[in-house]
Amino acid sequence: MSLPEPLKTLFEREDANAPLPLPPALASRYGRLAFSTPPDRPYVIANFVETLDGVVSLGVPGHAGGGDISGHSDLDRMVMGLLRATADAVIIGAGVLRVSPNGFWTPEDIYPSLADDYQQLRAGLGKSGPPLHVVMTGSGLIDLTLPIFASGRVPVLIVTTEVGRGRFSTMDVPESVSIAVAGDGLTLPGEAIIDAITRHQPCDRVLSEAGPHLFGSLLDSGSVDDLFITLAPQLAGRDPDAARLGLVEGVKFAPDAPIWGELISIKQGGSHLFLRYALPRRLGAKP
Repeated sequence: MSLPEPLKTLFEREDANAPLPLPPALASRYGRLAFSTPPDRPYVIANFVETLDGVVSLGVPGHAGGGDISGHSDLDRMVMGLLRATADAVIIGAGVLRVSPNGFWTPEDIYPSLADDYQQLRAGLGKSGPPLHVVMTGSGLIDLTLPIFASGRVPVLIVTTEVGRGRFSTMDVPESVSIAVAGDGLTLPGEAIIDAITRHQPCDRVLSEAGPHLFGSLLDSGSVDDLFITLAPQLAGRDPDAARLGLVEGVKFAPDAPIWGELISIKQGGSHLFLRYALPRRLGAKP
């Protein structure tokens, strides 16, 4: 895999935060990257790729992943790897795991050509080893023989409900896997998810690569600080027979409590746009 061309910065908001120590190969391709550091909680980032008409998954077996949305863009994969490299924990949902059952959510797995640079960045940030893989499942109906659990290659925290914990109590849970409860019934409140992660280990930054339902839950609790969106130049379309998800599912905000983002940057790579928004942690706060 060859290295991608640099992104072109079209707009960038002034930022007083110190930039992260990106190695030259990453700095030359992405540009400046900085985050604030809240004193009492992790900084939570969400990352999505969507089509021009707002589709984040085609919902077709074998074509439900982000690659079919981005056109398997190297630049999108490079940015995903960069965000993973900055994170202490990466959240995925059971639905994401079903789409990529053999997956690992490390920087080098998404973009191997920059593996050394991602590891250099993690070392510069004082992070050793891969990010914690946080798998969300309300029901506990996941296969613990999948590589993410059985290989021992990455630390895993399964966040579930009391119902899910009951199911896991009857299973052989690998040593690299921990179980945490974040809700009762079958729902996982956004704030309880973040609390479960920080109880398990200290975190400066948490990256969510979960789907639109879990993203909606995190938004509903006011838990998301930053949203990275890759806008792919594709029109996917919808019809009554195609259940195609948008960016946020399962919760409604506007018109009563809209969430207004503040544009931080716009970057261009070919016909793809890479957008970054700051999100308020108080619902309905318009900048």
